[in-house]
Amino acid sequence: MRDFVSAPLQPSPERLDSPALSAGEPPLPASFRLRDETLVVREVLRTWRSTTTDRGDTYLARHWYEVRTADERTAVIYFDRKATRGKPRWWLYTIGPA
Repeated sequence: MRDFVSAPLQPSPERLDSPALSAGEPPLPASFRLRDETLVVREVLRTWRSTTTDRGDTYLARHWYEVRTADERTAVIYFDRKATRGKPRWWLYTIGPA
């Protein structure tokens, strides 16, 4: 069972190599800082996108990633495209055992 976290993440400057970059997706950081813990991304299990509608137009809102961490946990993280300047863009949604 995964725990709902919904906490901002501090991305590392190192990025994972990803063909998704050419598709206009944000580069996935190799690790994240969550409070006093570092989550190292070992494997991307799946990705998807969510949209939002505003005044009849549909916009890409979030890029979602389900990843396995170096300590064998499974986490769902997302990149918030709508975040305003100075606000966190990367968030940990859930985390739990593999």
